[in-house]
Amino acid sequence: MEMTGNIVILTGAGCSAESGIDTFRDGGGLWEQHRVEDVATPEAFERDPALVQRFYDMRRAAIQTKAPNAAHYALARLEREWDGGTVTLVTQNVDDLHDRAGSKNLIHMHGEHLSAWCTACDTRMGWTAPLIEGPPCPSCGAAALRPDIVWFGEMPYRMEEIHDALRDCDIFVSIGTSGAVYPAAGFVRLAREMGAHCLELNLERSQGSAWFHETRLGPAGDIVPAWVEELVGPD
Repeated sequence: MEMTGNIVILTGAGCSAESGIDTFRDGGGLWEQHRVEDVATPEAFERDPALVQRFYDMRRAAIQTKAPNAAHYALARLEREWDGGTVTLVTQNVDDLHDRAGSKNLIHMHGEHLSAWCTACDTRMGWTAPLIEGPPCPSCGAAALRPDIVWFGEMPYRMEEIHDALRDCDIFVSIGTSGAVYPAAGFVRLAREMGAHCLELNLERSQGSAWFHETRLGPAGDIVPAWVEELVGPD
């Protein structure tokens, strides 16, 4: 692998699984008791806001009991110590484990559980408490707060920045993703077409595995630190 240049890293649920955060629609995963249509669409929120708020209140509380794992810390270390270019971390995850591990150049493309969005004044704010009781927005006072999560049918955040980073990257790495959810599933194709070396780190091959130059299989907590050591040396 080329040892210099800009790196873009995409992380998915597999990066946080070892921290005890359920993977997306996995067996026993967080969606098992609810259809996606019931909790993760704008239509669901309009139809039954109490159900949706309870679901996300539960997830928000659970995430605050979790801790970053070795993969999160390794990626934060790579950002600090990589001197061959920039490191941009794009996550599909809505937990804050990358933040707590120390990653700074970080894009939460699907939003964050520990953030609320006021649909009245369009303010986003850090939020750790329940939303089920309809607390007022600290900015405008309206009872119009919803989870700051990108639901199905909504546009992911900061896509222009992500595409710019993909066009400029020399190395693209996908960690713990299924390759099934677009637009993130298409990132490898764009990066490869722009000449980047593409590496997949995953428990099993993703649906887009054929687009990668190389795939390494194993738990993120093992294979991500090993890959980072190849680039910046032992910790």
